Amino acid sequence: MKIVTGHLGSVAPGGRSVTWAATGRFGGHSLPPFDELNLATYVGDAPGDVKRNLQVAAASIGLASTDLVLMQGVHGAQVAVVDQGGPVSGVEPRCDALVTRTPGVGLVALAADCVPMVLADAANAVIGAVHCGWRGLIAGVVPAALDQMNLLGADQVHAVIGPSICAKCYRVPSERVLELRGALPNAISAVACPESEVARIDVGAGVRAQLAAAGVSASKVTTLAGCTAQSRGLFSYRRDGLTGRQGMLVRL
Repeated sequence: MKIVTGHLGSVAPGGRSVTWAATGRFGGHSLPPFDELNLATYVGDAPGDVKRNLQVAAASIGLASTDLVLMQGVHGAQVAVVDQGGPVSGVEPRCDALVTRTPGVGLVALAADCVPMVLADAANAVIGAVHCGWRGLIAGVVPAALDQMNLLGADQVHAVIGPSICAKCYRVPSERVLELRGALPNAISAVACPESEVARIDVGAGVRAQLAAAGVSASKVTTLAGCTAQSRGLFSYRRDGLTGRQGMLVRL
């Protein structure tokens, strides 16, 4: 998969256009096992290659790499509000969601099996980027990001959900399903997919359930096709272990 770009939401008077991009594995500079378009600075890839890859990704939404804000995911519900980009070598906020109202700042969510997604209310000029795995579902990072966007004036949020690992490929211990049951009581049948007594989780379904519960209707949600574990055009930690990260980017 190479970079895919698009636009989110309709723009009312005073609003702003929103551009997003989804990166895949191809079109970058990194060498194996991070080949090619790894965007993560924390996986052991050569810093110079990551910097060039981030330049490629940033250009896809019309920015420089210094306009981007990445995050150090901690599998929680922390949300950081940012108002400027930062150098690639800068300290990345420890959180799982980024939100901004500032034009020209690119928010980036990285993943290699978890769900990366972008959120946008173009009419009210508020955007967000979220990283969510099974721990993020339990912690509630998606509703936390939406709450923060609402505090900044968003009320017409659209979402694009990037590729993640599918339920067929995501076997988990049975106790993990029990943990999710408490966090997602109304969506557990969609999220937990038992098959032949083997527990499986569909994290993407969990994200969509949390979006719906927060008032983001299905008509405003786009899910990009592809299972990270099955597609060689995507990075997958579960499949490969040491590997890179693809991302979802968004900017006003």
